[in-house]
Amino acid sequence: MSVLDLARPEIRAMQPYSSARMEASGGQVFLNANESAWAPPGDHGLGCNRYPEPQPAALLDALATLYGVRREQVLVGRGSDEAIDLLVRAFCRAGQDAILIQPPTFGMYAVCARIQNAAVVEVPLAADFGLDVDAVLAAVTPAVKLVFVCSPNNPSGKGVARAAVERLLQGLAGRALLVVDEAYVEFSDGGSVIELIDRHECLAVLRTLSKAWALAGARIGSVLADPAVIALLRRIMPPYPLPSPCVAAALAALSPQGQQQAHEHLAVVRLELRRMHAALAALPGVRAVLPSQANFLAVRFDDPAAAYRRLLDAGVVVRDVRRYPNLQDALRITIGTPQENERVLSVLDPIANGERA
Repeated sequence: MSVLDLARPEIRAMQPYSSARMEASGGQVFLNANESAWAPPGDHGLGCNRYPEPQPAALLDALATLYGVRREQVLVGRGSDEAIDLLVRAFCRAGQDAILIQPPTFGMYAVCARIQNAAVVEVPLAADFGLDVDAVLAAVTPAVKLVFVCSPNNPSGKGVARAAVERLLQGLAGRALLVVDEAYVEFSDGGSVIELIDRHECLAVLRTLSKAWALAGARIGSVLADPAVIALLRRIMPPYPLPSPCVAAALAALSPQGQQQAHEHLAVVRLELRRMHAALAALPGVRAVLPSQANFLAVRFDDPAAAYRRLLDAGVVVRDVRRYPNLQDALRITIGTPQENERVLSVLDPIANGERA
């Protein structure tokens, strides 16, 4: 069977919207989209008076090269959030189909499913936040069309072994699309599973420029998948998803100079991750610091509420993850600059604050 057999039949059959920019090939004078003929103040050659390309060729080529795939295997949009939403809307019929997740995990999978009125099947991670492949496969019913796996996991930081992904792909073939969210993979020692796409049409991989590439404000994320899946998602994507300034920022980040800078910052984050893991674990009031393959640490406290308030009072904002299963005593702390990390330690260290340990 084709992977498209898993998708909503009405989406496969629909006629997608044809935007004015799709008609512009070879044009020189553009009078077809009711745009302004004048660039706005501060445009600096970006051409913001014109609608952008739906899928900018230069950005597609840069991302395809970065990820080692073909251009037709890439769809770029407004962060991974849009990619998740598109996948759910393309594959899940409202009131009939479902997704499967492994909590604790990224919250947008369930949010997008519930907006679509798709059910959410949960198979909790193990106590060590490991993924139970057998339990996941046993929970897949005919209603489940998408299985989301976050690797490295957010909020725990634990990676999923490649062998586990391959077992899932074998067990899900013809049953569901496996979506591996690799938002933090650049920080991981485990590597990506992108190369499996050519062997498994039921695999989609999510990547983003928000984390390691420092473009959270530009909202550039990608779906990497079989060309048939990419073509399907393009049918339901808004006509102009990528603002021209964001495309320009992404191309600058992916330039040779931008890539060098990103790799330098990645090296700092990895060093600081190890340093912060050891330093936080040694502080009084810290129960444990979870191992992490991402750019953050989940830290268990004797009194997480007090630790959160103390940091906030000092102007340091961390993520309260106590609502997640198995993390009721934890805060998630992103790795910042060495100076920012030192501030976290000084705020949490009772000795540095003249208190009794």
